[in-house]
Amino acid sequence: MPQSVIPQLRITQAARSLAFYVEQLGFVVDWQHQFEPGFPLFFQITRNGQTLFLTEHAGDCEPGGAVYFHVPDATACHAAFAARGVVAATPPQHTPWGTVEFLLRDPDGNRLRFATHPESGDAA
Repeated sequence: MPQSVIPQLRITQAARSLAFYVEQLGFVVDWQHQFEPGFPLFFQITRNGQTLFLTEHAGDCEPGGAVYFHVPDATACHAAFAARGVVAATPPQHTPWGTVEFLLRDPDGNRLRFATHPESGDAA
């Protein structure tokens, strides 16, 4: 099933955020929009079929948002990010609700939680 909701996160410095999302997390920029030079940027990025909007527009949303990603193997995902220099806020942990999860924070403080749901066979 294609993704039916696209989370939007506020960023304050496009170059800094793109370095994090593209170079460190492996997202690809699908497209970007800017009304004219000097105006805020808006991006659509995707990684493994999971899409986000990143916006510099102050009226769109506030820094400090959160996104929950279902991944096939949170521990392997964490290791891949660490190999690219990403320092997680929390390491992969088994939760009381039966998942393995870890947390990252982007340069603007947005929370990115990556989780595996082993009992459901979720491989999203």
